[in-house]
Amino acid sequence: MSELQEFRAEVAGWLQENCPVGARGPGQIAVGSSKIVLEPDVALWLERMAEKGWTAPTWPTEYGGGGLSPAEAKVLYEEMANIKARSPLMGMGTSMIGPTLLEYGTEEQKQRHVPKIARGEVQWCQGYSEPNAGSDLAALSTRAEDRGDHFVINGQKIWTSGAATADWMFILVRTDPDAPKHEGISFMLLTMDQPGVTTRPIRLISGSSPFCETFFDDAVAQKEDLVGELNKGWTVGKRLLQFERSGIGGLSGGARAADPSKTLVRVAKEYIGETDQGRIEDDALREDILNMNMTRAAFNLTAQRVNEENKSGIPGAATSIFKLVGAGLQRDTADLKRELMGFRGLGAHEEVGFTADELKATEEFLHLRTTTIYGGSNEVQANIIAKRVLGLPE
Repeated sequence: MSELQEFRAEVAGWLQENCPVGARGPGQIAVGSSKIVLEPDVALWLERMAEKGWTAPTWPTEYGGGGLSPAEAKVLYEEMANIKARSPLMGMGTSMIGPTLLEYGTEEQKQRHVPKIARGEVQWCQGYSEPNAGSDLAALSTRAEDRGDHFVINGQKIWTSGAATADWMFILVRTDPDAPKHEGISFMLLTMDQPGVTTRPIRLISGSSPFCETFFDDAVAQKEDLVGELNKGWTVGKRLLQFERSGIGGLSGGARAADPSKTLVRVAKEYIGETDQGRIEDDALREDILNMNMTRAAFNLTAQRVNEENKSGIPGAATSIFKLVGAGLQRDTADLKRELMGFRGLGAHEEVGFTADELKATEEFLHLRTTTIYGGSNEVQANIIAKRVLGLPE
């Protein structure tokens, strides 16, 4: 038996023994917020996985991670999926700011922030987009003034996911208004629990309100929470976006409680029907599902190959390809799932007579359209691919 096989057996046994029933299948996942009460099994699952370092399995152990190799992390995710274990922790802490601090943060910043992220003790949100600076992010106008031992921030951000429950924000601010647009920008961290920060939820068509407007009126960021050099934050901010796009595009791995390929087959048999041989009755829909599942399998295998070939572990411009294709794949899968349900996949949130799965399908149909916008719209990704991957003239 190889070392990886031995590791798989060890992981499978540990997960079977330590993953609570209430942390398997669909349900609550911790995001680290001090303002959200966790279900008992969810809290226990987070505690046990954090103790192993498996909330961030590939991060260095000195910062609360598991120190696993990419191959070992893949085994962990596969074994979690086998027992339908949910991720113990999700959010911008592990997917975005954590990896960015590990690359750009000072040792003091790593020691102060990264272990708390790995333990699920803090939720982060992103202060990037503004009412007049979305896809053209470098046009941002929120300002931070140097006041000696701290910065004072004034301005507004929008589409700040999770801002209403977040404990900290990473933010791009303008620190030199006279510099060219892509310069004079700094990357900072600030606590959300202060008088100068106000959030206002934005209700979405899906019925949820994860996005917020965020207002800064003399908000304070400490000098030690400047990440990277003053006025050089655009470089840090772009790297964070690559980490974000890696997650959206499926390059960062991660546990999935449900396999979308199997879900489509299950839904089709339930709502369309199946033959005595177990085949989906509708030939056209069966072909649609086959094509979708083959595309997803090819995408996952390509992502696996790219991860294995990327020796540095640092995402590059090619992440835009996976974000572009992956976002479309998520959207199209939700579209097909809703189509398979027929009118049952069009239920409103409080409509009488629709099951929880049917209401969830409607929400996914509406929500997953946003994957083609957030993290950089499809048009932005196409421009990056043209310029930085294909080398086409501007």
